[in-house]
Amino acid sequence: MVLERAKAASVGVVFLAGTTLESSAKCITVANTDESLFAGVGIHPMDVESFLDEKTISNMRDLVNSSQKIAAISEIGLDFSEDAPPLPVQYQTFREAIRLAREVKLPIIFHSRELNGHPETHNEVLKILNQERGWEVGGAMHYFQGDEYTANKCLDSGFLISLGKPLIRQPKLQELVKSLPLEGIVLETDSYPQPFKKNRENWTEPRDLSQIAEKLSETMQIEIAEVHARTSKNLINIYSRLGKSRIIESISQNLSRG
Repeated sequence: MVLERAKAASVGVVFLAGTTLESSAKCITVANTDESLFAGVGIHPMDVESFLDEKTISNMRDLVNSSQKIAAISEIGLDFSEDAPPLPVQYQTFREAIRLAREVKLPIIFHSRELNGHPETHNEVLKILNQERGWEVGGAMHYFQGDEYTANKCLDSGFLISLGKPLIRQPKLQELVKSLPLEGIVLETDSYPQPFKKNRENWTEPRDLSQIAEKLSETMQIEIAEVHARTSKNLINIYSRLGKSRIIESISQNLSRG
């Protein structure tokens, strides 16, 4: 079982990111079954089908208010890949999700996929976040693989850099990370079914977080204990600035068990 393997690897907290209203509801249902699980409500830019109407926005709000285990508006953002949905629809959905995050005072975990060969398209995501005052709730740039300019702009916009397994295999990202402040980093695995990998045991899971932490420790030349402590504190700080004492207490308890 994925969760059992995560706990065996000392992973204290797992966030389940919604990508549609339906999957968000499933994330909430699963999160309610275990104290270490938290849910995100969001519509992924690759799953956007049409402009959001008032009913859909209301349904998103109802999902957020349906459980105390909801810890983020996630996963939302923009995707500039060639097969992505029309950008006007993505933009509207992203803006509405940011507004909801500010309304309910939950952090934003956002997706940003550049147009191939055009890293400057990350600027569009950060521009929208700034226009919609996303800094009021903060959050993280999910699965970061951008350049130094994007990283600094993200941090300046009030968001953390979330590092996943690309850190293990990308020398450019490793070099970039050396220049980043540790207090601006959180870690993730972005787990998702990966049938393109022949062996099920090779699928990415939360248990792989230890590999990412070890690579960050090696890259930044700091003790692994400091990586664990600081990145955990960075996560908690997101909620401290929002006054989310219940979430802080729950996350802290689970991290201490991890």
